[in-house]
Amino acid sequence: MESKWIVLVIVILMYGFVIGFPGKKAWITLAAAALVMILGIVPPVNAFFLVNWSVLLIYIGSLILAELFIYSRVPSRIADNIVQKTPNAGIAIVMLLIITGLISAFVENVATVLVMAPVALALCAKLRINPTRFMIGLAVMANLQGTATLVGDPPSMIFASYANYGFNDFFVYGGKPSIFFVVQTGMIAGAVYFLYFFARENKIKINVEKEPILSQIPTVLLILMIIGLAAISFFHTGISLVSGIMVMGIGIAGLFWYTFIIKKGISSAATLIKKLDWETIVFLIGIFIVIGALSETGLLDDLVDLMGALIGGNVAMGFIMILVISIIISGFVDNVPYIIAMLPVITGLTNRLNLKPELYIFALLIGSCLGGNLTPFGASANIAAIGILKKEGIILDFRGWLKIGLPFTVITTAAASLFLWVVWR
Repeated sequence: MESKWIVLVIVILMYGFVIGFPGKKAWITLAAAALVMILGIVPPVNAFFLVNWSVLLIYIGSLILAELFIYSRVPSRIADNIVQKTPNAGIAIVMLLIITGLISAFVENVATVLVMAPVALALCAKLRINPTRFMIGLAVMANLQGTATLVGDPPSMIFASYANYGFNDFFVYGGKPSIFFVVQTGMIAGAVYFLYFFARENKIKINVEKEPILSQIPTVLLILMIIGLAAISFFHTGISLVSGIMVMGIGIAGLFWYTFIIKKGISSAATLIKKLDWETIVFLIGIFIVIGALSETGLLDDLVDLMGALIGGNVAMGFIMILVISIIISGFVDNVPYIIAMLPVITGLTNRLNLKPELYIFALLIGSCLGGNLTPFGASANIAAIGILKKEGIILDFRGWLKIGLPFTVITTAAASLFLWVVWR
């Protein structure tokens, strides 16, 4: 009992420091992980096995491929083709937001925003419109697709590992449309929402100069990763070590191509590696250990009991409660530790209510993913978009973000949740 309360205090303090000092979140979680090991709650040997190395290998490998994909300029060329083929500027902007989301389903969110931002800014300059709404749109549409596929974001990888979901299971599971299509329902609603904002540009036709493509090789490697994950899904459930090694192997092959085949050199490759999101990688290691300690002490079982008592037998109330709590928490706190902690809790709850786990687990994912769009600091992509606007001399405050982010979050969550309830209830 004593260790249970010690871990609870450590987790609360960890959350508090992460909220107060988000720039130091990796060091904070590592310190919390070290503390549970020093206190003997989790022996160091056990801590090693609490870390999901398969998830980390997939994340690092996909980050490398994302950087190479950006270097190839293929995303910018895709954007240029869309602008050229659409009948007017308003539809072109919305199509670019949709493409941003679809790219983000396979490429890290911040990287997607960074590669699409120059296209957005150039387009706004030609149209002589304020780029604020466009930049917010890039961020929220990228965040929206975070859990659409296995390689979209860390939460989707964590979910896949926990629920034994393979790459293909994100599209169809048990003969029903899976989380990918739940997310796309939200995306369609979000696209309609932004079409309203950019309706005034519907009469303007624009021309662009097409961005030259440097190489198709990164695109081929990205496609190989997707095909490889899909193939492995037929033989292994969930995220296996084979998946992690395969994605990491393709990433290393990409680095070899970048360093030696096109002769960028070791220093350029080292710079590319340094640019990877190492903070999140270290953050994940600490979180895996701390939440693992939380589970081993039985605190998560206590939370199942508490939620079960609050919900009773009211399935709809539980569904709404999970959505609302997830949105609020993820609007202000990193959703990774929340998802890791809540996945076993939600599973225990669905077992008690004799429900399909997907109903509540998908609600957890949707709320946690879309909740990041609520505030300017709810997701890293939001912070990146605000930073880009600041460089353009535009200061976006909390209230300014909320005017667009709040209705977008409500509309997209409502659409995705309705689809989820109808299909999986």
